[in-house]
Amino acid sequence: MKIIHNVIQMQAIADQLKKKSKTIGFVPTMGYLHNGHLSLIARSVKECDITVVSIYVNPLQFGPKEDFKKYPRDIKTDLKLCRQQNVDYVFIPKDEQIYPVGYMTEVRVKGITESLCGKSRPGHFSGVTTIVNKLFNIVKPGIAYFGQKDAQQSLVIKKMVKDLHMPLKIKVLPIIRELDGLAMSSRNAYLDAKYRRDAILLYLSLKKAKHLIAKKLRKTAKIISQMKRLLSQSEFATIDYIVIVDADSLNEVKQLKAKTKVLIALAVYIGKVRLIDNIIVKVD
Repeated sequence: MKIIHNVIQMQAIADQLKKKSKTIGFVPTMGYLHNGHLSLIARSVKECDITVVSIYVNPLQFGPKEDFKKYPRDIKTDLKLCRQQNVDYVFIPKDEQIYPVGYMTEVRVKGITESLCGKSRPGHFSGVTTIVNKLFNIVKPGIAYFGQKDAQQSLVIKKMVKDLHMPLKIKVLPIIRELDGLAMSSRNAYLDAKYRRDAILLYLSLKKAKHLIAKKLRKTAKIISQMKRLLSQSEFATIDYIVIVDADSLNEVKQLKAKTKVLIALAVYIGKVRLIDNIIVKVD
């Protein structure tokens, strides 16, 4: 495994690999790797000739009052895990490589970035699409792997790739969960014991919604009301949003219709820790 810090060097490596007709699989991360990340890396190693993992905590996607400085970092462990997964290259750029003095460009996807997390985190998705676009131009992958936990992000990146005619495939893999159902996230490291106990309520509320849909409840307001009631069992939970939307367009759905597919998504603060989760449900 080789560790690369320089943008030009990474681009040169990618160019040489492409000349040799090697398929480059790419897993962009902010580090502090967990089993969710490792599932993406394992799929890339299985499907591609070469796997590149990037580790970069992107300042552009954090708001002024968010946790950029506190975001968990453990490069030593990350590199150990990458070696165990047979990663070929780990790209770890510094800020001055990614955003040099005089940098003035951003990439923005309109519409689907303005609801859900985009509504409560203005500017977040332009930060995401800008860094992902840059990383695609540096690593030059044939396939890039993302997790379903960040469902809106995955849709935004797919839209960007389609709209800008980028020559790569985006694969979105299932959420990896703890034994009790909590979606794996680097931010779970912030949870102490009492918060950790209540964090499972996110997944339980999603399961409740799926159960209600299976029981033929079709008014989404009533489903969301039941989810809120379940989350209210926690004295530490503050709901950012709960939505039921079309799984492809993210348009709000008020009445469920047969043969449709919806995304049930939520963001909840447990104490000061903001957690997100979602499920996709096919309506019978």
